[in-house]
Amino acid sequence: MKITLMSWNVNGIRAVSGKGFYEWLDSGNYDIIGIQETKASPGQLTPELLNPRGYTGYWNAAQRKGYSGTALLTKKPPKEVKMGFGIPRFDDEGRVIEADYGDFVFINIYYPNGQQDEERLKYKMEFYDAFLEYAGGLKKAGRNLIVTGDVNTAHREIDLANPKANEKYSGFLPMEREWIDKFLSHGYIDTFRHFHPDDTGRYTWWTYRFNARANNVGWRIDYFFVNKEFLPHVKDSFIQQDVTGSDHCPIGLTIEI
Repeated sequence: MKITLMSWNVNGIRAVSGKGFYEWLDSGNYDIIGIQETKASPGQLTPELLNPRGYTGYWNAAQRKGYSGTALLTKKPPKEVKMGFGIPRFDDEGRVIEADYGDFVFINIYYPNGQQDEERLKYKMEFYDAFLEYAGGLKKAGRNLIVTGDVNTAHREIDLANPKANEKYSGFLPMEREWIDKFLSHGYIDTFRHFHPDDTGRYTWWTYRFNARANNVGWRIDYFFVNKEFLPHVKDSFIQQDVTGSDHCPIGLTIEI
């Protein structure tokens, strides 16, 4: 059975709904979709947006209004859906949705941004470590993991247009990049780089300033990871750079079970 999974930081689900979101949903036969940065609670959404066209929606809103938030849109019924890691200071921001599909556990995450100040950078790094520990527990239990979302860090120089100019800014700091190294060393695969190890100019986020998207001055900060044991089931990992509506574009993963 072929399954297509997608991930998209929409930078506001209500905003993107008027910028081609429904057309994008209809354009591809997507089975499972992780959405990040919804910036809305379920009570603020129309029925069409809560469960759009053939999908069942699960929504995890932040306690702070208009901030963060994640969603799962799925055609394939999950066995169980969980919100968060069970750590209140992380779960309060609505950053995690976990869905158990039996053959794999799908984890959709909107990782924190560390650019605001040192306190938020510390929060980001602590979130990273909490996630690594949590994922390790699932892996030890024998589960296969598909982890996706906006990681808010570009891993290597190939993953952003101007690495030298950004090496002192959160999103490309040595400590952030080293955490991705550590995560991968625990037995996870960056699926896009597995299939496209040397591709340049393949980005998932562009600032709204400086005409960055038109000039493709971007960053690859959105990922699909799997544990290495699950890799034989992964058939493709791709980026939809031509899809607009947000400062991020969607990314996808094709698997066979």
